[in-house]
Amino acid sequence: MLEDTDDDLTTRTGFRFHVRHATPQDEAIVAEFFTHVTPEDIRFRFLSGMKTVSHERLLEMTRADDPQVVNFLAFAPNEALLAVAMLAAGEDAQRGEVALTIRNDFKHQGISWEMLAHICRYAERHNFKSIESLESRANHAAIDLERDMEFQVFDDEDDPTVVVLRRDLKLQPDAAPIDGSEVSHILR
Repeated sequence: MLEDTDDDLTTRTGFRFHVRHATPQDEAIVAEFFTHVTPEDIRFRFLSGMKTVSHERLLEMTRADDPQVVNFLAFAPNEALLAVAMLAAGEDAQRGEVALTIRNDFKHQGISWEMLAHICRYAERHNFKSIESLESRANHAAIDLERDMEFQVFDDEDDPTVVVLRRDLKLQPDAAPIDGSEVSHILR
């Protein structure tokens, strides 16, 4: 349920921000956000050589009608967009894939940690068994963060420049088990 994406979070340093799901009306602010992201971070986020984010990617990141993907936006109190994250359900609906980008001028404030923790809690509430992240081997900051958050590191069998980080989640005793046919409404 998209309504349970909304939350007010506070980092260990005391920085406060609000998280909510993306909507199609957010395309312009997401486009503006990526003007504050380094080309290297864009490359890390999309695992490609792209230097700018295309209109098609922006549309994907602000869709609200894809039942298998939730895009999260994090806003500062002054309403500046700080971070963009995605959680996509795997084909088996038991595993989620996460990707996260932080605005360059808001790094080192604990936002990545809190956003990833928020997404893990969201995935647990929807009874995902694990969450994975694909990272460039050169993205040491993300790999270190995810290791600190109890993600295990695995080699990607198809690409030696990428690692897979996986964290097993705590199953919620009151959540119903899910199967692939139910994915369409879990992330709505």
